[in-house]
Amino acid sequence: MRPSARWPPPRPPPGQDPQGWRAPVDCVRANELCAAEPSCSSRYRTLRQCLAGRDRNTMLANKECQAALEVLQESPLYDCRCKRGMKKELQCLQIYWSIHLGLTEGEEFYEASPYEPVTSRLSDIFRLASIFSGMDPATNSKSNHCLDAAKACNLNDNCKRLRSGYISTCSKEISATEHCSRRKCHKALRQFFDRVPSEYTYRLLFCSCKDQACAERRRQTIVPSCSYEDKHKPNCLELRNVCRADHLCRSRLADFHANCQASFQSLTSCPGDNYQACLGSYAGLIGFDMTPNYVDASTTSITISPWCSCKGSGNLEEECEKFLRDFTENPCLRNAIQAFGNGTDVNLTPRTRLVPVTVPPKTEKSPSTDDINYSNTMYDTSIITTCTSIQLPLRETISGSISRWSTGTRHGRPALGEHPFSAGSTDRS
Repeated sequence: MRPSARWPPPRPPPGQDPQGWRAPVDCVRANELCAAEPSCSSRYRTLRQCLAGRDRNTMLANKECQAALEVLQESPLYDCRCKRGMKKELQCLQIYWSIHLGLTEGEEFYEASPYEPVTSRLSDIFRLASIFSGMDPATNSKSNHCLDAAKACNLNDNCKRLRSGYISTCSKEISATEHCSRRKCHKALRQFFDRVPSEYTYRLLFCSCKDQACAERRRQTIVPSCSYEDKHKPNCLELRNVCRADHLCRSRLADFHANCQASFQSLTSCPGDNYQACLGSYAGLIGFDMTPNYVDASTTSITISPWCSCKGSGNLEEECEKFLRDFTENPCLRNAIQAFGNGTDVNLTPRTRLVPVTVPPKTEKSPSTDDINYSNTMYDTSIITTCTSIQLPLRETISGSISRWSTGTRHGRPALGEHPFSAGSTDRS
């Protein structure tokens, strides 16, 4: 094998501080490095054949497959990650899942995020929002923050253009039976949230409201009649399976769980007390089948859900309810949204105690298009009026993994709140 000086340094001995681990390479670059090393390239091809042609037990019983796993564990490919919005994001994610999907599929309720961690905080967003728009989201408690957010977006050429574009696409009637193109609407939404700075998009999505008119405007931010609602609600596990069949959607869902799953070991109920990472992961789901939204225009509580229910779950009802509660009863997500709406960030001083927001049990309510005023003024593009990390080390040793798989036990799951990395998107056609 050629000298591996171009590769990141090898993994330190067991027990070394995680901070001493090599920095992950993006998967596109890792693939190039592996292709330049005959041994790595050969083992990578072998592993892909192993994953494609055998079930897990058969694969692990094959010495050649085991050898490929052990070699690749020491290559940049095993630790590679992707960046949201990178030029070759889809290609990067395909490379990531080509290794990790075969090792975990069917084993994990939550999957590790393929994205690099988010290190920024909401304070950075507040500072830039003030610079960009000249508006402080926490200034006048009597003002309509959602309307202010729309005005701020309208003053920015890029925000105004892309927002007008998705509103037009998502509101365009196709036929008497098809009031819009859901696929085109989702693509336009992804472009908006990927290409417009979060200083604008967050204010539209997470603005605080004191009355129902404002809350309904906030709910209408993503034009739910096209992007969110449908004639029938699918089962949530079926929706999850559809999402996991797509590399981009699967990655965004894994990222959401990594950064928003409730952690009772933190002050804020969020992993790493990072509200920014959770909100970014939430926004990353918009424009996919798993698109979340506010379920109603309530001003007393915030309830978020994808368009699905757990009816017809059979003996998987408990698993389905658990999946749905990660949206509807998630204190991390709710606290993050309220923190942004209130213009506050996380104070991590020792005496800080943030009281989680509690919401009384709520019966499922399907938003009805009959209750919504779809007047043209709602989406007037001249004055747009809708509202303004802890990676569980994925480097678990292959020998340990093989041992667990060989004995028939399940792949170890991350403890509550110990989830990976973070938040981006490349357009799907």
